[in-house]
Amino acid sequence: MLVIEKMKLPGGNSALSGGLFAAANAPLQAADGIEDSPALMAEDMFKAGHGLNHPELVRTVAEGSLGAFLWCRDDLGVVFADSLHHGGGHSVPRIYSPANCSGSVILQAMLVKCRELGIPIRLQTAMKGFIQDAGGAVVGAEVIADYIFPREGSGSVRRIGAARGVVLATGGYCQDVEFRKVHDPGLGAALETTNHPGATAEGLVSALRIGATPVHLSWFQMGPWTSRDEEGWGVSTMFSVLVGLRHGVMIDACTGRRFVNELADRLSRSQEMVAAGRDPMLIVGGVAARQYPNLAQCLKRGAVKRYGTLEELARDQAIDSAALAATLEHYNRSLDEGVDEEFGRPLGTQERYRIEPPYHLVRLRPKLHYCNGGIQIDSGARVLDLGRHRPIPGLHAAGEVTGGVHGACRLGGVAIPECIVFGRIAGRNAAGL
Repeated sequence: MLVIEKMKLPGGNSALSGGLFAAANAPLQAADGIEDSPALMAEDMFKAGHGLNHPELVRTVAEGSLGAFLWCRDDLGVVFADSLHHGGGHSVPRIYSPANCSGSVILQAMLVKCRELGIPIRLQTAMKGFIQDAGGAVVGAEVIADYIFPREGSGSVRRIGAARGVVLATGGYCQDVEFRKVHDPGLGAALETTNHPGATAEGLVSALRIGATPVHLSWFQMGPWTSRDEEGWGVSTMFSVLVGLRHGVMIDACTGRRFVNELADRLSRSQEMVAAGRDPMLIVGGVAARQYPNLAQCLKRGAVKRYGTLEELARDQAIDSAALAATLEHYNRSLDEGVDEEFGRPLGTQERYRIEPPYHLVRLRPKLHYCNGGIQIDSGARVLDLGRHRPIPGLHAAGEVTGGVHGACRLGGVAIPECIVFGRIAGRNAAGL
């Protein structure tokens, strides 16, 4: 077995992410009396995806999510926080987060396992194309060894044979401005993205060149929790995801009022946030803010701002103080009553934190985050060709390079389970196990 990686460091977007992991029938759900099932998780995915999801792929992820989580925890030794997160668009709390709120801990555990198993990882080795035999089966890959991203012409072309099969797991292409503009001309260079610099389309294009079926390539996802005060993913995103949107309110600074269910799916929230004239901000109280372990770093970088009084916050951000006070008073009353009559946000049975001083604020701006589309696979992670709609022999794929799982909108916390569920299937099938 051999792993090739284009960049100097392995991991890509998965290492940058918050490592959120949705698992149906997770152990902590039973402990908290939360009723869940793979069928309910699949239903949530279909609802968020506007029914564009491919059913067999959705069911594979939902039914495999618990096994994938247990594999990470028990086989890889990943340490997860001892609490569940209720992600936007999910019916119930089912999302774990690594103890350090970073996907890097999952990637590091995988790298350790690779070393234990003697699996080599060739860094700075870029994908150039597939090698096929006379019958069209994929029997290897053409790569550029000693590649220095993004220097064109660096490195040298090599051919690597595959005795059993190839697994394509090259991720999305949010950083590939020209390729994404082909599918949506509005996604030009001015649009910020959370992705790492190497998130480009050459792996996907290589599969398309040998006849793979494209699926949903014009569907992209914006992240409704990113800060306008820092570039890319930043340090405040997981603050917003884990405590801000869970225990705070999103307001329009132009009116001082809420305008969306903070736990709706990402597509719904992003669409509301970019509505003409809106100035979205996230406000959370002091007790909830302190639950985030990396709060000090967020404050130091200025991505999260702290205020002792509501008047100070309103004055600094030019918000109508009376309207803002009324908004927070109404929300705190909703917490006490257990029902959000204004937007139908699920308040659940988990601990509720009132929005009280000191106030913490993030100035939000959605950024391009995820490619919902890619190449088509079946439930066995086999890449399907466009002509006959049959598996391309020898080629498997997993993760963001594939399409059909999420439809119009991916639920938070489902990307990593998807990668692991289909990655394990692809690995077993490619090895002939």
